[in-house]
Amino acid sequence: MAGCRAPRPPLRVGSIVFPGYELTFLARELGLLRSDELRLVEMSSNTDTLRALALGRLEAANLTLDEVLVGRNEGLDLKVVLVLDVSAGADVVMATPAVATLADLKGRRIGLEEGATGAVMLGAMLDAAKLSVDQVHKVPTTLVYSVEAFKSQRLDAIVTTEPWASELEAQGAHRLFDSSAAPGLIVDVLAVRADALARSPDAVRQLVAGHLTALSRFRAEPDKLAPAMAARMRLAPADVPQAFRGLDLPDAARNHRWLTPGGDLQRAATRLGRLMLERHLIGRAPDLSALADPRFLPTP
Repeated sequence: MAGCRAPRPPLRVGSIVFPGYELTFLARELGLLRSDELRLVEMSSNTDTLRALALGRLEAANLTLDEVLVGRNEGLDLKVVLVLDVSAGADVVMATPAVATLADLKGRRIGLEEGATGAVMLGAMLDAAKLSVDQVHKVPTTLVYSVEAFKSQRLDAIVTTEPWASELEAQGAHRLFDSSAAPGLIVDVLAVRADALARSPDAVRQLVAGHLTALSRFRAEPDKLAPAMAARMRLAPADVPQAFRGLDLPDAARNHRWLTPGGDLQRAATRLGRLMLERHLIGRAPDLSALADPRFLPTP
């Protein structure tokens, strides 16, 4: 009995509902994640997720790269172990019929979640419209409440993504602008606290492998696996594959290229950190040393 130890608690992984994050939950549905080693925790916003990481209520999370940089700047030692997706049109600005062109944005109310993703999208859109930020009215909101905010706050446009973009489209809104105008800047990643990497390396490896296997299976049979994802995404099964439009989903080989020292993640984070500093989203240039940890990827 003296040699017995209490089982290690499961690694808690936070995530909002978002297509690029749903492959983690699909991995659970496919039996690829052991419940005694991994627990997926549904969150209402990435802001809440970052706060839970800081308070020790989560050990890992699916987050945007800008949120990882914010967390690191605030003293949270987060490591990126997997790139989930790169936005190439998935992040969109939905508008009312009254806003038919970018020029029509002048003087309008635009909803967006505070952070670099919202800043990147708003900045790129206003540049294309030849407008300054002072010529529009920013209204803070969150992605999860995109549809409710669009209706209740009488917004003229909103920065959002799937599955809410499709809901808004079904209600008469149209796509005014998308993230293809800001290539490589909006990136979603799996981030893990450094202390958890040291404590639960096998769970992290299982989580990474589960996501990559789920991605491979979903690519091979999207219609077959869509029903397992539809309820969380609040979509009909037939609409699930369409929710991934505009998302580039790196496989294991491309993740190695992203996470290698000096690779794509380092370059994206450098550009993003500079933008965040210029937009006063952070108070100092982020420390990008040891940002990526590719040890948990499958051997190429």
